[in-house]
Order: sequence, then structure tokens, then C-alpha cells
Amino acid sequence: MPSGTAPHDMQTAAEWLREHQVSEVECLVPDMAGIARGKILPRDKFLASVDEGTLRLPESIFMQTVTGDMIDSEVMDDTEPDIILQPDISTIRLVPWYEEPVALVICDARRRDGEPVGVSPREVLRQVIALYHEKGWRPVVAPELEFYLAEPNIDPDYPLKPPTGRSGRPETGRQSYGIDAVNEFDPLFEEMYDFCEAQGIDVDTLIHESGVAQVEINFIHGDPLSLADQAFLYKRTVRQVALRHNVYATFMAKPYEGEPGSAMHIHHSVVDEDTGQNLFADDAGENTPLFLSFIAGLQKYQPEAMALIGPNVNSYRRFVRDLAAPVNTHWGVENRTVGLRVPDTKPSARRVENRVPGADANPYIAFAASLACGYLGMVEQLEPTKPTVGVAYQVRGHALPRHILDAIYNLRRCTAIQKVLGQDFVRLFMEVKTAEYEAYQQVISAWEREHLLLNV
Repeated sequence: MPSGTAPHDMQTAAEWLREHQVSEVECLVPDMAGIARGKILPRDKFLASVDEGTLRLPESIFMQTVTGDMIDSEVMDDTEPDIILQPDISTIRLVPWYEEPVALVICDARRRDGEPVGVSPREVLRQVIALYHEKGWRPVVAPELEFYLAEPNIDPDYPLKPPTGRSGRPETGRQSYGIDAVNEFDPLFEEMYDFCEAQGIDVDTLIHESGVAQVEINFIHGDPLSLADQAFLYKRTVRQVALRHNVYATFMAKPYEGEPGSAMHIHHSVVDEDTGQNLFADDAGENTPLFLSFIAGLQKYQPEAMALIGPNVNSYRRFVRDLAAPVNTHWGVENRTVGLRVPDTKPSARRVENRVPGADANPYIAFAASLACGYLGMVEQLEPTKPTVGVAYQVRGHALPRHILDAIYNLRRCTAIQKVLGQDFVRLFMEVKTAEYEAYQQVISAWEREHLLLNV
């Protein structure tokens, strides 16, 4: 939350809104793709709607594809009944890019009887966290989000171009960890930090990544639901800031040809709920069986859950050998060629970095899926492979699905993941992603026109 006294109930929220002279409130709900759906209401109308239970949206927002189309679902009610939006007051904050004071709040989806909508991505993550709590565990995550900057691209038939910085020249070569390359866009990043601070988004380090005009931002570790909220708001914030500087910011997994893709690396640890002790390291500083089982769960179940962390047709263009993305689920210490990297840290910070999820993934679903894999490994007491020493690309072939249909097939047959995340949610997610793939199949690419039009 932003600095100052945060509201904790609707009464203090009403006082907070009036104190900040808020004129409108954005009520946001993340859909399957992580897109912000919702309503914008005048302040007093918002407060009255919450009191009267009339803050509603059609349940079909969770049946909406990334193209905006509605699917025919065997899981959901095609009559599009309303759901009740229940604002999570802990998420209320000012939206810093408007001239007049406007607030936003992330809402949970409830049915008329008060029960949560189980297919809501935010609720799915909350359910996974609850499974940890039942065991006396508290999961901790820290995401790292990569994204690219690009010139405004009005015609989607044309490839993206790197934007022009303060020097008046675009990047032409890769500038990994380049300070001057980041400084080219200092005004943009300074405003990004200001807007994040205003919204209580706990971003930490910013670096230039290996791609042309590619940047990574790290978040402070914390509660998975809070971090998913922050990542959800952060992606929207970066896109808005970029537009203010006449630049595009994209979290597509693979927006530029010939460049590395963009990931959402997720650092995981699990602590004892009562003592706060990291359960991944013992008193001697060695890896615990629980830690190794968490890794083993990611190794076994992540290929089955791949559609949840690589949710788009473009996601699978990222998994290319020697381009900074994993192609399997090997693990190793201080090894960035594996899918599961263990940083060399003190025991209290023992963690595993899941390098497979893409930046295009819905953070709520990606966190839920990754935590679900680790949870299954721990409760099943699985054992991982031996850690990989050396370049993992050369150790074994491609062990992850190569496209979205393979990933959907894997998810459909994995009853363990469906049980943890909820059968209805998984079925609806697969319906949405199948519909998106079918829409994609109607598009003829430039490559097809170039190489097939006059040659076959």
C-alpha cells in the first residue's frame, strides 16, 4: 500500500477517498489473461454500490479470450449471470497518471450467496496458499519481470523496432547490464519508479537485460497474493508510463525476432508459519528434504502445468536453446541455463528460482501453478534429479511442451494439478486457451506469404 494510514474496512475507505478528494474509483478484476476488467464509478456511487451489493459484472468476464471474444463453455453458465464484486480494501490506492484524483481497488468475485467464484484467478491463488497454511507453511515469492520497449507500432503487420533514447539513436546491439543503455530512458524509468512508489508497488532493482531495449525489474519478496496484485498493477503501470513517453512497453514472451524472450522468474521459499524459519535449509545450512521435494515437484509437474505459465501461442517462441530461456526442468546451483536455479545464499534466504514462466503469464495463475507444483512435490515427498553441472542446454533434449496445444493436452491429463487448482478452473482455462489457438489459426503470417505464396 502507499505510505500513510491504509484503509482497513469500508468506513475507513470512505474516509480515505474523501480525504484524498477522489472523484472516481476503478474497480478491477484480473481475467484469465491477466487483463484488467471492471467498472469505473463516481466515488459516492462506488460506496453506495458496495453497501447495497449492486457492484456487479457478468460472470462471463472469465470466459473472455485475449481477443475479447466470448467462448461457449461447458463449465460456466451461458446465460451470463452477474457476480458480485467485493473490493479488497487492502489494495485501494491512487492512480498516479490521472490529472484528477482517481483511486483503484482490486475486487474479488463472489456469487450472490457470498461464495467465492472458484474460477477467478485471484481466488485460485488464494486456494493454493490455503493448502500451504493447512500444513503450517507460509509460501514466499519474489518475481522478476522482463519487458521490452519499442517504437509505437500502429500496423501489427510490421515487426517491432527499438525506440530512440535521449541520444537520438536506437539500440543496435545487446547491452546486458548496460548502465548507459538504461540511462537512455531515464525520464521513463524515473516516472515508473515514482508511480510505483505512489501505488505501494515494492519494486527493487532495475537492470538492462540481454535483449535490445529489454529491461528487468525485481520485486521485494513477500506474500504471493500481495505480490501477484503488485505484478498485475505493475504491468499496467509500465504500459501507461511508456505511452506517456511515446514508447510501447510489452510483456509479450517473444516480441522481437532474433532476440531473447521475456520471462517472469519466480523465486520461491517456504517458511514455518509460527516461527518464520526458512524450511528450505536446516540448522547446519544444508538443503532440507522439503526443499528438494519442492524442486522435484516442479520437475515432475511443471511440464504438465505448462499452459498455465506459458499461456499464449507466442509463449513457446521463447524456449530456444542458448537464448537465455530454459528448455527443460533441470536444476542447479548458480546455473542460469537450467529451468530451476538455486542461488548461492545464506541459509535464511534459501530459495529456488523458477525460470520457466513467461512475462506474458497472468501473475495470479503463474504463482498458483508454480506453488501447486512445489506443494505436490512436498506432500508426495518426491526426490529430484541430481543437480546439473555445466550448460543444461547440452545435457538433455527439449523436455518442455513446444506449443500451446501440447501444453493443453498435458494439463488435461494431469489430475493432480486439477485437484489443487480446481477442476472447473482448469477446464475453463483450457476452453479459453483452445479458443484463442483456433483464432490464431485463422491468421496467415508474413513468413507463409514470403516462403509459400509463389514456391509451393
